[in-house]
Amino acid sequence: MTAPPDRILPGVALMIAFCVLAPLLDVCAKLASATIPVGQITFARFLVQAALMLPVVVLMGTDWRMGRRMAGLVLLRAIFLILSTYSFVAAITVMPIADALAIAFVEPFILLLLGRLLFGDEVGPRRIAASLVGFGGALMVIQPSLAAFGPVALWPLGTAVFFAFYMLVTRQMSRGMHPVTMQLHTALAGVLVMLPVLAVGEAAAIPTLDPVWPEGFAWLLLFGVGFWASASHICMTYALKFAPSATLAPLHYLEIVAAVGLGYLVFGDFPNPLTWAGIGVISASGLYIIYRERLSSRLPATPAPAP
Repeated sequence: MTAPPDRILPGVALMIAFCVLAPLLDVCAKLASATIPVGQITFARFLVQAALMLPVVVLMGTDWRMGRRMAGLVLLRAIFLILSTYSFVAAITVMPIADALAIAFVEPFILLLLGRLLFGDEVGPRRIAASLVGFGGALMVIQPSLAAFGPVALWPLGTAVFFAFYMLVTRQMSRGMHPVTMQLHTALAGVLVMLPVLAVGEAAAIPTLDPVWPEGFAWLLLFGVGFWASASHICMTYALKFAPSATLAPLHYLEIVAAVGLGYLVFGDFPNPLTWAGIGVISASGLYIIYRERLSSRLPATPAPAP
């Protein structure tokens, strides 16, 4: 059943809002990384998000309760999101945001392959070929970044892998928990996981995990990390409520455009020709996979053979 146009339009508008707001999280994180360790920035994302989402869930009156299995999935989801966030923040401390984001956009290809391996999802040779081409585009972005920034250019690949697992866990949870409540529980779990990690980092004097006392503008930047994470993901959550994912998925690539614009305005970063080519290859491959998904969803199911 197709959603009516009056519901698709706000869904599209909210998805565009997500694509504009999500890079603001990255800008705040990159600015904060000048004085704040990566682990502390990651922790701030979850702490602020939990504080912001708590009153929203209370006002909505959604059910907080969850079984043991769901609690385990929430913890697993939080761990994958922590690893994904940490990897990306570690990358953008030295890399342009657009370059790191372009590499991380191989996540749909990884998700496609994981779905085939773990759940037996039907993946045809054309989508596999498009995934390989997309990985080739990522290498086009990684190559100059690796030469300029060293092994840190590989961190966005970690972001892609961990976020793909995060999406798989979300897929398992989506039918059993309201998406807004899911965000609150994930944020709370993230805080509980990060507290002992930061305590160990401080005791062992690990530079990226040893927290410091923020000064002045750094407080606002840390708040911005959590605020823009919450705002952008709320937009995406409700966009998917109004419009089908097949309609919204192509719009996700506008996030790279927003990242390029903000990176240039705030940091003076602008992708070189090879990076632009890689971004083009990744985007084209991703859009082709979305196109194939749409075709597959429209085909009638193959009848089972007669006994």
